[in-house]
Amino acid sequence: MNILRKQFLAHVAQTSPSPMMVEVERAEGSFFYTPEGKRYYDLVAGVSVSNVGHANPEVVKAVQDQAARYMHVMVYGELVETPQVEYASRIAALLPGSLESVYFVNSGAEAVEGALKLAKRYTHRTEIISMRRAYHGSTHGAMCLMGSPEGEEWKNAFRPLIPDIRSISFNSFEDLDQITERTACVITEPVQGEAGVRPPKEGYLEALRRRCDEVGALLIFDEIQTGMGRTGEMFASLKYGVIPDIICLAKAFGGGMPLGAFASTHEIMDTLQTNPVLGHITTFGGHPVCCAAGLAALNYLTEHHVVEQVEQKGALYESLLKDHPQVLEIRRSGLLLAVELGFAEKMFRMMELFAQEGIMSDWFLFCDTAFRISPPLTISEEEVRDSSEKIRRCLDRL
Repeated sequence: MNILRKQFLAHVAQTSPSPMMVEVERAEGSFFYTPEGKRYYDLVAGVSVSNVGHANPEVVKAVQDQAARYMHVMVYGELVETPQVEYASRIAALLPGSLESVYFVNSGAEAVEGALKLAKRYTHRTEIISMRRAYHGSTHGAMCLMGSPEGEEWKNAFRPLIPDIRSISFNSFEDLDQITERTACVITEPVQGEAGVRPPKEGYLEALRRRCDEVGALLIFDEIQTGMGRTGEMFASLKYGVIPDIICLAKAFGGGMPLGAFASTHEIMDTLQTNPVLGHITTFGGHPVCCAAGLAALNYLTEHHVVEQVEQKGALYESLLKDHPQVLEIRRSGLLLAVELGFAEKMFRMMELFAQEGIMSDWFLFCDTAFRISPPLTISEEEVRDSSEKIRRCLDRL
């Protein structure tokens, strides 16, 4: 074991007893490379972060240029900083409805935390409803949204939890009756990610929207993974035709830099300004270098028509893999795919085979029987075909 790997184990806090220990020398496009020169197809993309590909030249230049102008100047929200203003204006123009007020934060978890506070502040209610098998982050409030019983494995060691949170089942029309006049908000992913890529049933999100309207609850969409083109539209709310009251963004939103946001109407968002003032505050949220990177990535997506090609690429993956006898099902929304094998043992064996073949993939927090395909949206058709051949070779060896 080389010195860098030893230092990694000694001084970088670990999240599991058995980290992958793959050393990254550099990354470019759809690939990353080890110091030994081994190339990996990155079919995780940092969990849907690197939508415009690794080391995208336009994003790199934006980071370099902004870092040379200024980096951190003052706590977010006090000074007029060009990257923040330009990016917020572009995002507001693309978001559906009147979601035109953007609050920048550092990550997806903080976006969720801010959205929950905003919903409670606006409605003067306390109950929060989340979905079973949902993942919204690992900070204390976001962790409490993991629905029972599946979420108990992650929540139980950290009790007591935030009170007045209940969970319902995604895609259950019957459970919508549990949303009442006590409910401040319902938070959901338009497509459940860590449940193993579960798209909404026809009419479900519309029914959820109607029920929230009936009882005066706010609807929060967690688009941290589905936003910025992953499902084949810039936002999944556009794909499925339902407008939330608050939307949470992160992951690809920063173009590879740490950046998140929650956005809403001015009527709702402005309640954070008074009683008390500084209702939500952040030091590094909307960091100018991160905003410059996110804006450059958004410009790349739009100018190169990347999002318009997502559905075709996702469908190509599906067509190349679905007929393999080891594949029981492929669940998909755009370039977010779960390849279902049916057994956790098979899935974990696939991870070993993938490592040998030069493929980076993983499984899902609440679905360890399927593996993930969520490459950079810039992956080429040739790379889709080549990586699919490698996947099929691994499937053949199961």
